[in-house]
Amino acid sequence: MKQLLQDMKHGKTMLVNSPTSHAGKGELLVLSSVSLISSGTERMLVGFGKASYLEKARQQPEKVRMVLDKIRSDGLLATIETVQSKLAQPVPLGYCNVGVVAEAGEGVSGYRPGDRVVSNGPHADVVKVPKNLCARVPDSVGDEEAVFTVLASIGLQGIRLAAPTLGEAFVVTGAGLIGLLTVQLLRAHGCRVLAIDYDDSKLELAKRFGAQICNIGSGDDPLVAAAEFSRGRGVDGVLITASTQSSEPVTQAARMCRKRGRIILVGVAGLEINRSDFYEKELTFQVSCSYGPGRYDPSYEGGGHDYPLGFVRWTEQRNFEAVLDMMASGQLDVKPLVSHRFDFEEATKAYDSLMNDKTGLGTLLKYNSPHAQRVVDRVALSADSKAPFRKDEAVVGFIGAGNYASRMLIPAFKKAGAQFHTIVTNGGINGVIHGNTAGFAEASTDVAGMLGNQAINTVVIVTRHDSHSKLVSSALASRKHVFVEKPLAIDFGGLEDVRRTFLSAKASDGNGAPQLMVGFNRRFSPHALKIKELLGSINTAKSFVVTVNAGEIPDNHWTQDNLIGGGRIIGEGCHFVDLLRFLAGNPVTSVQARCLGGTGGITEDKAAITLGFRDGSFGTILYLANGSPRFPKERIEVFATGRVLQLDNFRNLTGYGWPGFSELKLWRQDKGQNNCAAAFLRSIETGEPAIPVDEIFEVSEVTLRIAEILRGQTAA
Repeated sequence: MKQLLQDMKHGKTMLVNSPTSHAGKGELLVLSSVSLISSGTERMLVGFGKASYLEKARQQPEKVRMVLDKIRSDGLLATIETVQSKLAQPVPLGYCNVGVVAEAGEGVSGYRPGDRVVSNGPHADVVKVPKNLCARVPDSVGDEEAVFTVLASIGLQGIRLAAPTLGEAFVVTGAGLIGLLTVQLLRAHGCRVLAIDYDDSKLELAKRFGAQICNIGSGDDPLVAAAEFSRGRGVDGVLITASTQSSEPVTQAARMCRKRGRIILVGVAGLEINRSDFYEKELTFQVSCSYGPGRYDPSYEGGGHDYPLGFVRWTEQRNFEAVLDMMASGQLDVKPLVSHRFDFEEATKAYDSLMNDKTGLGTLLKYNSPHAQRVVDRVALSADSKAPFRKDEAVVGFIGAGNYASRMLIPAFKKAGAQFHTIVTNGGINGVIHGNTAGFAEASTDVAGMLGNQAINTVVIVTRHDSHSKLVSSALASRKHVFVEKPLAIDFGGLEDVRRTFLSAKASDGNGAPQLMVGFNRRFSPHALKIKELLGSINTAKSFVVTVNAGEIPDNHWTQDNLIGGGRIIGEGCHFVDLLRFLAGNPVTSVQARCLGGTGGITEDKAAITLGFRDGSFGTILYLANGSPRFPKERIEVFATGRVLQLDNFRNLTGYGWPGFSELKLWRQDKGQNNCAAAFLRSIETGEPAIPVDEIFEVSEVTLRIAEILRGQTAA
């Protein structure tokens, strides 16, 4: 398939060829017919991509504060790498799509192949979208009309918040695409409408749709116009559909309104307001969220769980349907809004036009390529795809190319000399982007095909946590060496499946058994290795204290979901269990844990964990998500025979009372990812595990036990 992406680092708009995946649970696979460029949103996004680093910083001051906090905790070089990595991730363009259903995933009802649907899918000739973000197109509505549905739903959601009644007077500030659609929808509600803009051609369309107009570019005074329009009473409400950094639209709206008027911000505007403008009139101000209830709710959008009609009458999907019904009845006329048409293959020209011609309205991208040519499960990438692979060394296939994989693991394996064969991702695009950068031979969406490829002898798994145990077992059963990013499993059943599969593979292959490793990278950091070396001369029991300033993550984030992410203790806390197991050099013999109580919400990520070891040592892990981001994220302290070691954030290790050692400082943070990848590749060559497999299973079991204890407390 082909998809449009915006390079946020260099400003280039790209048409990228990538493999296509099948529809997953609750999803539709749609073959695109036409998509609409949202001129305001996409012009702003492309403009941001083309801006300098300084201008990007000026546009996102909240991100600058986050960068400064990260510099304080992780250092300048690590922060620069993170920012550059973030900007290097291209952004998909578009969210207004019409196409034909090619495939309906598990659990999808009401759709079948051949149905025409609208969705918020991006500019791509094949899109995969959740069922709740789609709606069937009535037969009487053409593709070029239906493609305006999502934009119209944005305006409709703003109107629903404003709750207009028959005969009320409303102002629409900004006569772009959303503004002109909003004008028509307000007219359909029986409202009188005043449209305000700078552009004569857009205002003429607003007038055609039944609005009175005010051109502030020609010197018209919007306050005078609103006073005359409202017969001196003040307007009942204002919908701001403009996109500007200025606060003037909000200020004007407040001064236009009658007492207890309503102001809804649908677009973008500055929010430096005068309190008295709102206080004296008791005005209502609200920001509208996209297409309606359900937006950004993972349960609704990703999980496919609809809201009960009796309690939430208008969801995103039902707003789509309402707009389509108005098109079918002729109450919503979008044909005059089309100003440009381009073939999808010439989409980059469409964006040149978008940036150079600010008077354009609806730009359509037409998809005319044969459907059969669009759906492929693998594409060749770099020239390296023709180079022979050295079969006596690791030939690597990656499953997953998310943020951690692309920023940390892929570079670490590349630095260690891995031969990259295939990168498999769910959507395909990430695999192409990072596969080309790293030098993979091909990108694919077919996991089974990659596991069945005899040229690949090593698999790296960096996917969502709930898939780890199943993918590890499948890879081991295919006689592949396996590196899996933590955790190995999120429940005891999955862990036992992996254990059985590994033992079976080991029994079958003997000395040639696959290597199994979990990405417990911290034990491979230079500082951890130094601590281990220093502790080697001490035969008495030791005390360890690990403080993790984990940072807050919303309760609805996937990592907090016990069925998907396993929770943060299983998902991340395992790192510190493994680190203590490594430093203690002895098996864990006791486990105690306590989480914070009485706070509401998830408390598992605010916990104190104490591990006892066979030699009498103990270690306490304070995993805390309720600290300041300005405090270092990780601190490890070791107390032994009158001596102390303190490691701050894997940058500075200090010895107190330690003969012959005072400190080990690094210019940049090093949590051991590079050493970890190199150790795994060496284990494939030598047959000696980088981490003893018994320790891997022990750490995984202990971590699951800790989570079990903490969840027992919260359930009590």
